[in-house]
This record gives sequence, C-alpha cells and structure tokens, in this order.
Amino acid sequence: MYLYLWYFIIYAFIGWCTEVVYAAVSTGKLVNRGFLNGPVCPIYGFGVLAVINILTPVKNNLLLLYAGSVVLTSLLEFFSGWILEKAFNHKWWDYTEYPFNIKGYICLKFSLVWGTACLLVINAIHPLVQNFVSYINIEVGKIMLSIFLTIMTVDVVATVQSVMKLNRQLSKINEMAAKIRSISDDMAEKISEESISIVEKGEELRAAIEEQKLTVSGIIEERLSEVEGTIEDRKEILSQKIEEKKAIIRQLKNNRDEMLNISFFGERRLLNAFPGIKSKHYKEALDDLKEKILRK
Repeated sequence: MYLYLWYFIIYAFIGWCTEVVYAAVSTGKLVNRGFLNGPVCPIYGFGVLAVINILTPVKNNLLLLYAGSVVLTSLLEFFSGWILEKAFNHKWWDYTEYPFNIKGYICLKFSLVWGTACLLVINAIHPLVQNFVSYINIEVGKIMLSIFLTIMTVDVVATVQSVMKLNRQLSKINEMAAKIRSISDDMAEKISEESISIVEKGEELRAAIEEQKLTVSGIIEERLSEVEGTIEDRKEILSQKIEEKKAIIRQLKNNRDEMLNISFFGERRLLNAFPGIKSKHYKEALDDLKEKILRK
C-alpha cells in the first residue's frame, strides 16, 4: 500500500504536468488543469495504478500492453466523466466533435494517445519512479504521504464546495432569466390582447357610423366620443402596465448582472481548467458566466 500511494501521488502530479503542457501548447496559455486546485490529476494516478497492477504480466508483449492500456484508460475516463456529470450535473469535457466518440466521454484519438503514453510509462518512466521511491526513507516517506494525502483531501472538499457554490449561482442566474422571459412573454401577450381589443373597438366604431348614417348626427357623435374615450383609457392603462413590467425587467437584469459578477474561490480556475464544460440544467447561465468571468 505504501508503494501504491507513492505511485498514485507521483503519477497524479505527472498527469497534471502533462495537462498543463498540453494546454499551453494548444492555447498558448498556462492553465491550472484538473478537477482539484492543487498540482495533481487523480485520474492519472488511478489510471497508471490500474495499468501497472493489471498489465505488468504482459509488459513484454507490446501489442497486448498497448491494447490493454487503451481499454483500461478508456474505461476509466468514461466512468470518471459519467460519475462527475451525475454527481455535479456538468459535463466537464466533451469529445462529441471528435470522430468515434462514445457519448462525448471518450474518443478514439485520445484513447490511442493514452495507450501510447502507458507504453512509455511502463517501459521507461515507471522504473525511474520505482528507483526514486526506493531512495526515500520509509518513515520519512510515510510522513510525507500523510501530508500529501491530507492536503489532497482538503483540496477535494474545497473543490466540491466550489462546484456546489457554482451550481447555486447558476440556479439563481437561471431563475432570474426565466422570470425575465416570463414577464416579457406576459407583456407581449398583454400588448397583443389590448391591440386586438382596440382594433375591435375601432371596428365597432365604424359599424356604428354605418348604422347611424341616416339618423341624427348627435347620436353618431355621442357613440364616437364613447368609443374614442374607451380606446384612450385602454391605451393609458396598457402604457402603465408596460412601464411597470419594464421596471421589473430592469431590476431583474440588474440582479442577474450582480449575480454574474459574484466570484468565489476556485470558480475561475474551474472554468479555465474545463473550458468545454457543459451544464445539464443551466446551459445559458453557464455560457453567460463563462463569458463574464473568463474575459476579465
């Protein structure tokens, strides 16, 4: 267990370095990649441990080692993505734009890359890691492991709290956006109804004029004045309602902007680390938040 914990920590760190280098080459920016705040990507630690434990007996057969590595790492990445999405309602990475992908969690391109990386790890890197760990005094090593694992545990808790805060923020932003849409739709419906009513009153006015052509002009004028007064009253009421709705919408938009401007520990890093993150329930809110935060 002592050795496996060291291997896990070391490969989680190497995986983080790999992600940072890949992001720097791809985007030209240094980004703290990975789910956690610290310089570790646990999925790499678990992945390498799985490959070492299961495939070491066939390490001299490169074809079996490669095929097994592709299968193991793909399964790990698939279930990691699926579990994270189910747990937090976000799809943290998405390969749907790549050919031969499975639900966007894995794709052939990266599965083949992971297989190649595992060949390098098993045949070149792992012997060096084994030698490095063997030079560490066991008692000192246990203390170091305790410190590393404690820090990682705290990091996991802090990251989960950050994700939960993000979800609450997105929920409020989405709720305000829904209210704005609802009020806008209601206002459009009121305008439409009143417009139709005014048109109908106009039709009544024309009908009254036609009916009263042969009668006394005073009756026509009285009917005309009555209908015109009703139309003006309705216009005024409609105008007041529209202004009231507009004021509510302005306030909601201000509240939404304030909510978009709220930032907390870990939020910016998460959005930078997973630029392709997609929300299961709050797509529009997340897109607006990413645009607001990442452009700062």
